[in-house]
Formats: sequence, C-alpha cells, structure tokens
Amino acid sequence: MPEISRFFGIVIYMYWRDHPPMHFHAVYGEFEALITLDGKVYSGSLPARALSLVREWLALHRDQIAEDWTLAAARKPLNPIEPLE
Repeated sequence: MPEISRFFGIVIYMYWRDHPPMHFHAVYGEFEALITLDGKVYSGSLPARALSLVREWLALHRDQIAEDWTLAAARKPLNPIEPLE
C-alpha cells in the first residue's frame, strides 16, 4: 500500500484499485481509519486529535488526494502529498 504522506505520527496510505467510495487510509499507532474525501470516517477509528489533524490535512489537499485516487485506479505511481506542518 503506497504511502502518500506522513505527519505527527500519522501515516496516510492509498491502495491501488481500492473500492469506492473514494477514500484513503490513515494509520496512527494501532488505530486505522478509512476517510472519505468529505472527511467522514468510512471504517475504523482514530483518536479525536489524530482525526482532527487528518481532516485539517484533507482540507488542504483534497484535489491532490482525488488525483492520487485516479492514479491508483489506473495502477500508476502515486504522488506524495505535503505533510501537515
């Protein structure tokens, strides 16, 4: 699963040819959540502070995440996305 970003101990991944809806995986320690592009938790969970940081990152990079989803569907290399600072 390709890593597309990493910040504050949170790692963001996206699978090639993943299932709809459009989403990414956020991993923080033993927690993992699938987050849709509207910021909803599709599956799993994250601690509140980590989820807040992921949603902040998502708001800044929504278009880039959607572009990576399209690349993943085509099994092409994904673009790294700037971390939250």
